[in-house]
Amino acid sequence: MRTRIVLSLAAVSALTISAAAQTEIWQLDPPHCAAQFAVRHMGISTVRGTFTKLSGTLQYDPTAPAKSPLDVTIDAASVDSRVEMRDNDVRGPKLLGVAKYPTITFKSKRVEPAGPGKLKVTGDLTIHGVTKETVLDVEDPSEPMKDPMGNARMGASATTTINRQDFGVSGYPAAMIADHVAVTIDVELVKATAASH
Repeated sequence: MRTRIVLSLAAVSALTISAAAQTEIWQLDPPHCAAQFAVRHMGISTVRGTFTKLSGTLQYDPTAPAKSPLDVTIDAASVDSRVEMRDNDVRGPKLLGVAKYPTITFKSKRVEPAGPGKLKVTGDLTIHGVTKETVLDVEDPSEPMKDPMGNARMGASATTTINRQDFGVSGYPAAMIADHVAVTIDVELVKATAASH
């Protein structure tokens, strides 16, 4: 009986080591990533902008991609809608309040197929210090491939719509800024080398 227990523990240990060996660390490549938003202004026009500074990692398991957690951080102060006065307003206490809440984060919890070339990624989105479960609709995620320099890369585009009021971003009424904000996230990831982690 003792022999069986020892063998079982050895098998569990081997499986654990094997699983750890299969997990790869992929990092967002900031120059090829963007988090964009679109929101109606006074019900008349659509204002579009982007956050220019993103970082994050994916713990990718090639044998179980759906169980690979993604962690993304956005510098809230990096908002750019092409109008400095408006951007300062977005950074201010009436909206994002970046002095107190400098980052926007998304931490995935599960991935589910949603049709050919489509995924639903559910995770915790934190804006303005408030965390809400949010679903990202992912279109045509790419398979890992080698770039001309030999680096392994992959990417995807995701969309969702959030209600800013749910996150306490409520300094302006809906008559001025619509409550619903469309979000598009484009990411390109590069596999980390042994020297980089």
